[in-house]
Amino acid sequence: MVSRLLLLTCFLISTTASAQDGGRHVLGTVTAIDEKHIEVRTPKGAAVSVKLTKQARFKDKDNPRSTEPPAVGDRVIIEATKENKILIAREVHYSSAAKKALLAAP
Repeated sequence: MVSRLLLLTCFLISTTASAQDGGRHVLGTVTAIDEKHIEVRTPKGAAVSVKLTKQARFKDKDNPRSTEPPAVGDRVIIEATKENKILIAREVHYSSAAKKALLAAP
């Protein structure tokens, strides 16, 4: 009985871990955005293109109720999945560069 319980526990843990392995994160600054994709420049200088679908959710750090997409210049962390060598966004977390510039202005 104990060995079966242990075996079941190991199976559940490995299944959960493998489901999370499919996720990818893209961090950087938005360089271009439209209805179908977002381009991000990473801190290492690489340009990464991520496909946007209607299921993608946008989360503004400064306005949690907002569903608006980020703008060029905003810093983002994109949670994505990779399907057929294409990154597809699930959630786009961002911080508005325009608000920070207004707050920093004298």
